Amino acid sequence: MKKRALTFTALALLAALAPIAAKAEDAASYPSRQIRVIVPFPAGGTADSLPRILAEKLRQKWSQPVIIDNRSGAGGNIGAEAVAGSPPDGYTLLASPPGPIAINQSLYAKLAYDPSELKPVALIGTAPNVLDVRPAFPVKTVKELIDYIKANPGKVTFASQGNGSTSHLTAVLFQKLTGTKMVHVPYRGTTPALQDIMGNNVDLFFDNLGSSLALHVGGTLRILGVAGPERAPSLPDVPTVKESGVPDFTSVTWFALMAPKGTPDDIIAKLNATIGDILRENDVREQFEKLGVQVDVMDVNGTAKFIAAERVRWGDIIKSANVTVD
Repeated sequence: MKKRALTFTALALLAALAPIAAKAEDAASYPSRQIRVIVPFPAGGTADSLPRILAEKLRQKWSQPVIIDNRSGAGGNIGAEAVAGSPPDGYTLLASPPGPIAINQSLYAKLAYDPSELKPVALIGTAPNVLDVRPAFPVKTVKELIDYIKANPGKVTFASQGNGSTSHLTAVLFQKLTGTKMVHVPYRGTTPALQDIMGNNVDLFFDNLGSSLALHVGGTLRILGVAGPERAPSLPDVPTVKESGVPDFTSVTWFALMAPKGTPDDIIAKLNATIGDILRENDVREQFEKLGVQVDVMDVNGTAKFIAAERVRWGDIIKSANVTVD
């Protein structure tokens, strides 16, 4: 009887320790298969380009496939919801600008996921927004633009990446601070909005610098002002919107990697450390700079604090401007 009791005790102890051992083994061997990174916007914009750079580097480091899955729609909510409902094992991640991470919870009356429950993994980078106008638009400066809009209330159109996107809210903030009124034309992402700007079908667009820089240099659209706190090194001759007479105006886009609620902290930490190493590589920094994006390496805790502060900032803008999306 004693021997049988000892056997049962040993088996019970092994059973109790098994989940701990499995978890440690999972973290140590992660990743052992394909990782899927969901981008909640269409291919072609900066939000899509940055994770593709990271995915290739992760594939090289870990010898595992890392695929990009574009799931656009509903201001990024469709892709974010897919990640929120995925197994919390580190094999499905979200790479996104602020919308579905820090804005939409203040914008939509109801969401099918809770953005605050997504676990921050790493900040990928930051980029100032810029004020684009179509090639044939009859203004050359931000001041001329403001005067033109005031002289033509409700006639000037502005594009956005979609209802509630940073480009939409940046235009709302611009209208509020300048006392102007424009007509919103929402698109499904950056690429179609830029196509209509270049085609002279819509008047202006607050885009991130990375997507618009080459088009400005090529003359297919014009950047009138930089929405960041300082002039962009790649556009030293283009003034900030602040310099142009709108002192309280600032808008910066950032990109972050998130994981489903319940993803083990050790896997999050491993992802953060590896991505941090990748972002410090010179060739990655050069690729980011060509896209107008500044590398900003943060640990997990720093990333979480940054995103929490952004939720408050954008929430205040949405509330003060009384912006809603059905």
